[in-house]
Amino acid sequence: MTRAFVFAVPGDLATPTGGYAYDRRIIAELVPLGWRAEILDLGHEFPCPGPACRAAARAALASVPNGRAIVIDGLALGALPEVAALGSSHKLIALVHHPLALETGLSPETRDAFRRSERAALAAVRQVIVTGGITARLLVSDYAVPTDRISVALPGVDPVLPAPARNSALPALLAVGALVPRKGYDVLLSALAQIADLPWRLTIAGACDRSPATAAEVAALIAAHKLEERVVLAGAVPAGRLAELYAEADVFVLASRFEGYGMAYAEAIAHGVPVIGTTAGAIPETVSAGAGILVAPDDSGALATALRRVIQDHDERRRLAAGARAAAARLPRWAQAAEIFARVLASME
Repeated sequence: MTRAFVFAVPGDLATPTGGYAYDRRIIAELVPLGWRAEILDLGHEFPCPGPACRAAARAALASVPNGRAIVIDGLALGALPEVAALGSSHKLIALVHHPLALETGLSPETRDAFRRSERAALAAVRQVIVTGGITARLLVSDYAVPTDRISVALPGVDPVLPAPARNSALPALLAVGALVPRKGYDVLLSALAQIADLPWRLTIAGACDRSPATAAEVAALIAAHKLEERVVLAGAVPAGRLAELYAEADVFVLASRFEGYGMAYAEAIAHGVPVIGTTAGAIPETVSAGAGILVAPDDSGALATALRRVIQDHDERRRLAAGARAAAARLPRWAQAAEIFARVLASME
């Protein structure tokens, strides 16, 4: 027997970001476990909805029959303290990828407002699913969510046959993630400018419309550092093309300022690609020792040194690639995450 639940998302579920990709995959993986998701679009203005969008979202949630479980994606939930009024009548489950207040570039006032709003919303839900252990710890310490209400469902990876070891004269670097301040593309481009004497090329695969100001800044930095011939802004790419980019990459590099898990880092490891990243958030938990080199966030000099090391030293690159292939076998699978979701959904019945 198939059981139904509501999955409330902000905007188009097909949006090409890691969070939406997680949602889509969980929904698909729940089908063989006997669960069917009814998608409820809460509007495209989140995480900063206007009054009309907020009112419409609350009305849409209130219209769900009381007996049906509702999973609310955190991108919307954190900006909807109004759900507190529904907590007693509806079976609400929060899905938190990472707290909204931890986005980079927020003013202190906006950060505080997000924290208050998300804290109020989380107090109203019956269960919370998070996509990383660090997010679980943050919700307990900063948002007063009881530990026994939190389940951790790590993003999964699919088994991948790694590409043969490469020894390219022009190493292909790959960065995956939307052009938003949190991904640290300004730091990455500064680091690349410091190793302009070395052979390399970079492809950035990520949506350019999430933060127009960041996209403009990235384009300006590429021009200022005279890297137009070496850096490709590929935009959001379909899954098939992204898999090709991982297979073609010699090194994955991303200078994130925070990650609740780091799906792109895990995907790189699954493809046997050495990782250069930062120690921010959950990245050290995702990138195991031997699979990459991690440096402090916002340290372009250290990032440049790490990149120089793996570009110049083919043996080091091969060693890290072997470490990534070994680590890939230990990464979680999507079926495991879906089983955790299914248990939480069943607990609502």
